[in-house]
Amino acid sequence: MPTSKVLYEKSGPIAYVTLNRPEVKNAIDVEMHERLCEIWTDFRDDPAMRIAIVTGAGDAFTAGADLKTHAPEWQTVGPMVGRDRIDAGLCGITRGPLARFYKPIVAAINGWCVGHGVELAMACDIRIASARAQFGTLEIRRGMHPADGGIVRLVNTCGVGFALEMLLTGEPFSAERAYTANMVSRVVPHEKLMEEAEAVVARILRNDQMAIESAKATILEVVGRPFYDQLRIEAMWGYALCGGNPSVMDRSQQFLDKTDKGRAGATANSL
Repeated sequence: MPTSKVLYEKSGPIAYVTLNRPEVKNAIDVEMHERLCEIWTDFRDDPAMRIAIVTGAGDAFTAGADLKTHAPEWQTVGPMVGRDRIDAGLCGITRGPLARFYKPIVAAINGWCVGHGVELAMACDIRIASARAQFGTLEIRRGMHPADGGIVRLVNTCGVGFALEMLLTGEPFSAERAYTANMVSRVVPHEKLMEEAEAVVARILRNDQMAIESAKATILEVVGRPFYDQLRIEAMWGYALCGGNPSVMDRSQQFLDKTDKGRAGATANSL
């Protein structure tokens, strides 16, 4: 398998994942899907890895699923393929077991992000967009619609109205429009994209890893539940963390001593 289709680099606690088929706008073929599943499994299981940044090579994040390899397969397996693939989302983290680990993933969206690219981006925890980025669920033009979490995550994150417009029109939306819909957390000049992504990562890394993963797990667990169930889940996860995290006392003492990393005020630093 040509691993160069996806670049995977570890730098300290950060994993850099780069979709690397710029000649086809990083369209994701079967080999890329399989390689991404391997990468996300390694990232999940490597205790030295705390956070990942995923981006694209060239002028696109990804044009989505490569129809040259996927469309013929979908047509031959029949409509029951959805039931057979409930636990096997394209690119690994969109659905199934790899969608349920709690290390953070930041998407640095450097250009076109369409089709399955939207699903991959929405499966990440924080999305930062270049001002050049364009977003769209163009599958509907080809007789399809998202099936790997695109609809669900768009509705949960952006709301029904935005999801309906994006899905039903099949039109691309600008980075600024995506920002107004909460699809991305910020839009930055193209040349500042990785710098901003790494700054966000640095702010996350100053925090306790157990607390980070517990917070992510809690957020994902409460989505779609009734209000009082959400409160119970938050209390369960939050107080379990307070009572089970051995770093709480050390970090609390650093706060009391005004020596904690990233403190604002007399000991302020770049974070």
